[in-house]
Amino acid sequence: MKLYSYFRSSAAYRVRIALNLKGLSYQTVPVHLLKDGGEQFSSEYRKLNADALVPSLQLTDGNVLTQSLAVMEYLEESYPRPALLPSNAEDRAWVRSIALSIACDIHPIDNLRVLRYLQNEMGVSEEYKNRWYRHWVEQGLASIERILASDTRVGEFCFGDTPGFADCVLVPQVANGQRMQCDLSNLPTVMRINQA
Repeated sequence: MKLYSYFRSSAAYRVRIALNLKGLSYQTVPVHLLKDGGEQFSSEYRKLNADALVPSLQLTDGNVLTQSLAVMEYLEESYPRPALLPSNAEDRAWVRSIALSIACDIHPIDNLRVLRYLQNEMGVSEEYKNRWYRHWVEQGLASIERILASDTRVGEFCFGDTPGFADCVLVPQVANGQRMQCDLSNLPTVMRINQA
């Protein structure tokens, strides 16, 4: 398999974690999101991913999957061991809710496309763009903290004592929050899980 990835993309990072937890062999094909205006906009890459986003996972049969959570679901269904999702339907829904809160509520309003639009089209300064980023990440992760801190299903990781689906999504968001100097000091459960 080939994973088209950018080292700082949290969405691509999610898939890299899942592939590695599953012990799957893959080739990384770098797609630099900033170089020359963004390699993701090249006609060659758009043939793989019409949305011009990373990650894209090209399977051994040549088919291409996009959207990190869809790729992770494919990996879980196609390579069920080790499992990234719990065996119980209610627990799977709970784990997915954490992953979706991050992937759908925090990440989209802070991704590169949005930040570029704020700065280039809306004329927002670098300072205000960074404040925007920090606000939504801090608020979103505070919500995740409240969920994780109060649920008995949480162990060393988001669900139990084995890293899984929600951890694949949480760790990259924390890494980006740290990179952007978000205040993560009030997130003891999130940071403990991240460290684990």
